[in-house]
Parts: sequence; structure tokens; C-alpha cells
Amino acid sequence: MSDAENSTQNSTEISTEFTLEKLLPILLEGAGADDRVDLGGDILDAEFTALGYESLAMLETAGRIEREYDISLDETALAEAVTPRALIDLVNTHLPAARTA
Repeated sequence: MSDAENSTQNSTEISTEFTLEKLLPILLEGAGADDRVDLGGDILDAEFTALGYESLAMLETAGRIEREYDISLDETALAEAVTPRALIDLVNTHLPAARTA
């Protein structure tokens, strides 16, 4: 596969669905991880504060998501997304595939 095809495939993957597997690296790059928390476990419905992510870490995470996926997240909705599942759902509603569906 050429670089152009690979780039197109990656862009398609990025814009189709945001998942926990895509969120975790962004969380880790932006804010690290609490050694006492197993991010490999069932964390979809755990509150970010219980996972060791406070508001500043979430702002950094949101900024990274916005830049990487070229979207803008509403601050109020972002504040209400207190679990990974809620944040993933919020991001997915802003991706181009969701807007055209």
C-alpha cells in the first residue's frame, strides 16, 4: 500500500468512529496514568476522577482530541462527559461521519 493510500485509510478510520482504543493513548500522552488505576480494565463507565484524571487533565485531553480530529467540543458538554463512554459518545457526535449520517 502506498503512503497516499495509507494516509487516506488512516483519515477514514479517524473520521468514522472514536473508540476507547483511540482515547487511551490520548489520555496517556496528555496526562499520564495513575499507577493505582488499571486502564486496561473495564473503565468505560468509571468516572475520570476515579481514574485519576482531574479537570486540567481533561482539558488537555479535549484539546488533543480537537486538534487530532479537527473538531470543536462544546465546553458544557465536555464538562458533562465524566466517563470515557460519555466522552467517546460526545466525540463521535462531532466527527464528519456522524454529521453526514
